[in-house]
Amino acid sequence: MLEVESVTKKFDDNVAVHELSFSAEEPQIIGIIGRSGAGKSTFLRMMNRLTDATSGELRVDGTDVLALKGRAKMDWQRECAMIFQQFNLVPRLNVLTNVILGRLNQQSILRSSLMFFTQAERHEALRLLDRFGVAQTALQRAETLSGGQQQRVAICRAMMQQPKFILADEPIASLDPLNARLVMEALQKINQEEKITVICNLHTLDTARTYCDRVIGMRAGEKVFDDVPQALTNSIAREIYGAEAEEAFEGSITSTSLGGDAPPAQPEPIVEAVGAL
Repeated sequence: MLEVESVTKKFDDNVAVHELSFSAEEPQIIGIIGRSGAGKSTFLRMMNRLTDATSGELRVDGTDVLALKGRAKMDWQRECAMIFQQFNLVPRLNVLTNVILGRLNQQSILRSSLMFFTQAERHEALRLLDRFGVAQTALQRAETLSGGQQQRVAICRAMMQQPKFILADEPIASLDPLNARLVMEALQKINQEEKITVICNLHTLDTARTYCDRVIGMRAGEKVFDDVPQALTNSIAREIYGAEAEEAFEGSITSTSLGGDAPPAQPEPIVEAVGAL
């Protein structure tokens, strides 16, 4: 169970997040919406412990993860995987290695520094790449992939951590509609099949309404909406976004706007890739 209680973050005199509170008892996709500077990314970074909260508690099954230190903090960061807008892959490394890097904090310092990976880790990485339709890129350098492919590789890397939560910070902001839909469907699949809670910062209302079980609206660091997507009317959305409302209404990643699915590329045989590394 996730319980967020009065979580606050201040940067000097600027309050980025003000006493944010909500709870989630069951795995679901929670979309956090709001204009730029609303505090969405700051909250995710606090939850993953990339930045410290000023005050408040964030409890997972009764443990306040904001108070964790040392190894306990690192263990939590493994259980709470992050996906970023700009993918954060290592450009010059091949895709398979990038995925396996999701296991680094579970390995010894020597193994991590030498990038020594077991056969089981390679097989697991390839299985994930195959599951999300990018197995054919396993031996390519990450920098050669399209943005949509890189984001699905980033999802594979996150899943390699065997997380309990996935935090996605504007994961489709730089993608075209087709790739945006593939990424959101991948996150939806993870939630439904693995029963993992996904908390996703989103900018477009169409995406939040289509893929989320619950939507939280933030404005100037405060929660101003928390309900099912069906309750997110256009008038409420305009109150949340203010001057950025029209931009939030633009864009659609549903199948109707795309004219249907493009046939997925057939992955090349992946068994050979294990022995090639």
